[in-house]
Amino acid sequence: MIEARHLRVLRAVAATGSFSAAARELGCTQPAVSQQMKALEHSTGTPLLIRTGREMRLTQAGEALVRHAAGILAGLTAAEEEVAAIAGLRAGRVRLVSFPSGSSTLVPTALAALRAAHPGTRVSLVEAEPPRSVEMLREGDCDVALAFRYEGASAADDWSDLVVRPLLADRLVGLVPEGHRLADAATVAMGDFADEPWIAGCPRCRKQLVEVCEGAGFVPRIDFATDDYPAVIGLVGAGLGVAVLPELALESVRPKGARAVTVEPAVRREIVALTLPDLAQVPAVVATLDRLAGAAAR
Repeated sequence: MIEARHLRVLRAVAATGSFSAAARELGCTQPAVSQQMKALEHSTGTPLLIRTGREMRLTQAGEALVRHAAGILAGLTAAEEEVAAIAGLRAGRVRLVSFPSGSSTLVPTALAALRAAHPGTRVSLVEAEPPRSVEMLREGDCDVALAFRYEGASAADDWSDLVVRPLLADRLVGLVPEGHRLADAATVAMGDFADEPWIAGCPRCRKQLVEVCEGAGFVPRIDFATDDYPAVIGLVGAGLGVAVLPELALESVRPKGARAVTVEPAVRREIVALTLPDLAQVPAVVATLDRLAGAAAR
């Protein structure tokens, strides 16, 4: 019989390439990892790993088992949480992944409300931008992913296999230095920025910026690029260029030396909370989704 603990160890070996590295990741000993892999191979009746030099390589059977492990482990997590709720333990755990501007705005309000209502529910938080955050969800490495996609998203942003909780539409705004010729304009057309130096954000936002500028008839001259929104705002405030960034990114940062302006045509990104169908009925996950929706509504 295949056991969940053996699948977790197999995934760790596949990810790290060795028993010793997997043991460090799992917080156990190398002999324990070796013993569990032997037990798993005995259960399946076929070799799952082949040693090549200092590394372990998956056999075809091992690759198949790792491919199915994420769904199996997610299903087991769902079962454990539902059983705990039915038994009246009033406890749960949720692994949340969020993009940075969501972590600094929506997440604190949501988790504070969740703790007040369900103090026994534990939530862990890591940061990742989509599409990596969505990959983590599909791979079973988190339970809820706070993610976004821009209007007219590509096929790579297909979420049809996931449960989607819409949260809000986040409009992009322009950011210019104080004293800039456009700082006091009611609205600014993207074409008005054609000759400006640009400060660009994360890779996905950078791609969106180029597409929007090309739609306005020019290619932006990007002088600086950073994944850190406060750094973008600081560079604009220092007079080194202009930027467009989501309104949500301005929520928790005081734009010293910079002025936000309304950009036309409007460009928005859809912000959602995602989970797997197997987890959508887990009480702790549902409570987290509800609190995220409440934070977005406020």
